[in-house]
Amino acid sequence: MFGFLRRKKTTPATDEAHKQEPEATPVSGEEAPAPEPAPEPGAPPPAPIAVAAPAAATPPEPAAARSSWLSNLRRGLARSRGNLTTIFTGEAIAPALYEELEAALLMSDAGVETTAHLIKALRTEVRAQRLASGDQARAALRSLLAELLRPMEAPVDIDRTQPLVMMIAGVNGAGKTTSIGKLAHHLQRAGKSILLAAGDTFRAAAREQLAEWGSRNQVEVISQVGGDPAAVAFDAVSAGRARGTGVVMIDTAGRLPTQKNLMEELRKIRRVLAKALPDAPHETILVLDGNTGQNMLAQVRAFDEVAPLTGLIVTKLDGTAKGGALAALAYTRREKPIPVYFIGVGEGIDDLQAFSADEFAAALLG
Repeated sequence: MFGFLRRKKTTPATDEAHKQEPEATPVSGEEAPAPEPAPEPGAPPPAPIAVAAPAAATPPEPAAARSSWLSNLRRGLARSRGNLTTIFTGEAIAPALYEELEAALLMSDAGVETTAHLIKALRTEVRAQRLASGDQARAALRSLLAELLRPMEAPVDIDRTQPLVMMIAGVNGAGKTTSIGKLAHHLQRAGKSILLAAGDTFRAAAREQLAEWGSRNQVEVISQVGGDPAAVAFDAVSAGRARGTGVVMIDTAGRLPTQKNLMEELRKIRRVLAKALPDAPHETILVLDGNTGQNMLAQVRAFDEVAPLTGLIVTKLDGTAKGGALAALAYTRREKPIPVYFIGVGEGIDDLQAFSADEFAAALLG
């Protein structure tokens, strides 16, 4: 069982609507996908592209794979860790430790408020536990960091409905489409059938990239050229319902929070998904580039306002010196935490793994 998945006992579905093709009733209102224009003479209309049939479930990854990934995480956070762990040297806690720690935390993009919170908590812990050595102070800080991050540690309930509809969003270059491909791989290992929707309908490279991941995982991809992204999402969910697919994942175009027209497009996709299947999307996941540091906070705030987020994926943590930004995200969202479902530390298909507060704190502080 994967740590990032929560399973429930299920009974055979009795809702025949999930087993039959949906009625050919157009979506009403402005959110409805616009009808396709009549094709030019001799030109075929856009049609879904089937990349491959779903593959059979593969067995769970061995413990060795997880151990290897943890080693990659430690290597990925080496630059952030190097600034922090060199402070905790010597057999006694030096008077300048807290000042040096403040500077190191700020350099790791933990932010002013989060840094002040951690240092105050560490001072209290040192006094209360009568800690004397640098190693003891580092262990105390590691526990405090894990405690701060733990509210963001939560699994995905993959069995709560069928199909489970996931909408994946993010800015350009965050690793969104790649994360979808890796996530599809993991969900297949958990026994789920997958259907992908190429919601970036205007950028050919995005469709081709998702199609490549679909071929690699032997997963079908619903795609159109130049169509309405909401229409593609609607078609994918309708197909998923008819086929009894376990998970439908919808890739959306990369967009900046300042691009109001594209942010409004996200709202429209959500509305149309709800027409295709009540309560959809069940998961709205934002993919964040770990190298952006404090900018992650602004992205989370902006996307959450437009499409309320249920989870996060943080990518490209390998080689970043800004690992402290996750602590800043946890502190600023402490009243309403958003789970970090997965973190990525490489390009390999198994380099996207469940977020663990204890593992992350240990990799960051040694």
